[in-house]
Amino acid sequence: MWISVVLEAAADHAEAWSEALMEAGALSVSIEDADAGTAAETPQFGEPGQEPANLWAHSRVNALFDPGTDVAALLARIAQDSGFGELPPYTTGELAEQNWVQLTQSQFDPICITGRLWIVPSWHDAPDAEAINIELDPGMAFGTGSHPTTRLCLTWLCDVVQPGQTVLDYGCGSGILGIAAARLGAGEVLGVDIDERAVEAALDNARRNHVDHLLQVRHSALTLTQRFDLVVANILTNPLCVLAPAISACVAPGGRVALSGVLEQQAEQVISAWAPYLTLKIGGILDGWARLEGQRALQSGP
Repeated sequence: MWISVVLEAAADHAEAWSEALMEAGALSVSIEDADAGTAAETPQFGEPGQEPANLWAHSRVNALFDPGTDVAALLARIAQDSGFGELPPYTTGELAEQNWVQLTQSQFDPICITGRLWIVPSWHDAPDAEAINIELDPGMAFGTGSHPTTRLCLTWLCDVVQPGQTVLDYGCGSGILGIAAARLGAGEVLGVDIDERAVEAALDNARRNHVDHLLQVRHSALTLTQRFDLVVANILTNPLCVLAPAISACVAPGGRVALSGVLEQQAEQVISAWAPYLTLKIGGILDGWARLEGQRALQSGP
């Protein structure tokens, strides 16, 4: 049995409490919204190039300690030594040893993207054997099919992929989008990512889904010269704006592009950044996230 501690802290003290608890010997510490699950819950999103958001006005600091730790004395000492003043409200409990692998797996069930496409963890049987079933487990790289941005991209691919088309997955993460494109009938798929772990995960997942002959994965996209029938990029708003010239240049004449990783209120920012290169519009909204779509005109003349 470990000792768990849940401490209520104001926003300006939560980070300091977290650091102090770690220094005092906590095995782990996390901070979350104390109003989570209520009407006052406040989602927070951040990405490179943005100032870090303030923590929640009411934060909850969760810590885990070895059994036998005198939690009351430890917290009182931290409050006194760190100058926090009065000790905030807290509760303690016991956390038993568990089968953490089994517990983690229980959180991931098969995901139905459309009637023809499912994402199925390896420890589950496919609910529909006649559908396209992509075997994918959660790992180091982003993309399990559960996040709204991934689902937005997957439904787009289900709608637009035609047999034999070329597809670029820009920022491929786990490779889920490229694998889906290949399974949906694309003739050639390229995934690129700047994270070496993502490249390794995407290659492994491609092999597991028997599409490694169709899906290539590269570490970096700086040397891309090929043009693609379909381009999909599920990254973040700021990179999508900065990379607009590079990503748009990969769209072939008559080709289509879909962008996600964009909050609905950020859509106009990305549309404006892309305006000199391609005209984008909102093609889908899911849980506050947007999918932006565009198409390059067919070139006229020779």
